[in-house]
Amino acid sequence: MAYVVTDACTKDFVCVAECATAAIAPQAADPAAGTVSQVYINPDECIDCGNCANICAQNAIYTEADLPADKAHFAEKNRAYFQ
Repeated sequence: MAYVVTDACTKDFVCVAECATAAIAPQAADPAAGTVSQVYINPDECIDCGNCANICAQNAIYTEADLPADKAHFAEKNRAYFQ
């Protein structure tokens, strides 16, 4: 099960640095970073380690199973970023 970033993300990129598999994008130096409102987790590369959720000061990251109903659409938003 993958983790999912929601709209509470402030793009501080702390979670990007903590990701064990580089499943979170964009990185701060990536030109795409200026064009998006948050970072995204690739569900195919996420290994469910929880590093990102543990370090997120905004509590913007949930396991897909624990997403609140009003944030469920962020699972698809994260997935779509990598397609």
